[in-house]
Order: sequence, then C-alpha cells, then structure tokens
Amino acid sequence: MLYFADVIFTLLHIIIILFNLSGWILPATRKAHFICIVITAFCWFILGIWFGWGYCPLTDCQWSIKEQLGETNLPASFITWLANKTTGMQPGDTFVDLITLALFMLAAIVSVHFNFLKPRRRTGVAHR
Repeated sequence: MLYFADVIFTLLHIIIILFNLSGWILPATRKAHFICIVITAFCWFILGIWFGWGYCPLTDCQWSIKEQLGETNLPASFITWLANKTTGMQPGDTFVDLITLALFMLAAIVSVHFNFLKPRRRTGVAHR
C-alpha cells in the first residue's frame, strides 16, 4: 500500500509541476492555472516562513512514505529528487531551486498576463 501511495504522490507531483509550467497555454485552463500558481506560491512563501522556503505539503507527505519504505538521504525538494532519478546526475539543491524559481516566476507572470492584463476578444460580429 505504501508503494502505491508513493507512486500516486509521484504522479500527482509531476502533474502539478507540468500544469504549473504549461496550464496557461489553453484558454480553458487559465483560471485553474492561476489558482494552482497561487496555491503553490502560498505553500512556498507563506507556509515556507514556518517550514522552510519552498515548502510543499505533498513532498512532506511523500518523504514520510519514502522513509517508511526505507529510502534515506532524500533531498529537500521533489524536483531535485526527480532530476536525480531521471538523469542519474545530482545537481546541487541551489541550482535546482534557482531553475525551479525562475520557471515558476515566468509561469506566474504569463498567468497574470493572460488572466488579468491581456485584453479579451469580443465575440460576435462588429456593427458599423
């Protein structure tokens, strides 16, 4: 059961990461993307005040599961763990955190642009 939970958390993490990076692309998902960005920012920067910068409740839960499964020396972030597992390389935490933050901020800016700044097209035929 723990192994299944670990797999579910891994898939959920990957889906959220991909959605945070690309959910702004489709007009139908832009509002949900903005909400996901706000929730992520809240966890990283507000909850992070108490739990450490970049805090993720999913990672917290998943690391607990992984420890019960016998995994040790887990990095601070899921993205660092994923980079290690997928590439076999061990990029430094600071490097991964900077790339993660840069891509997140870019996605957040694009989300704000599409949700609040970009003029909306009017539907229908223009009358003269």
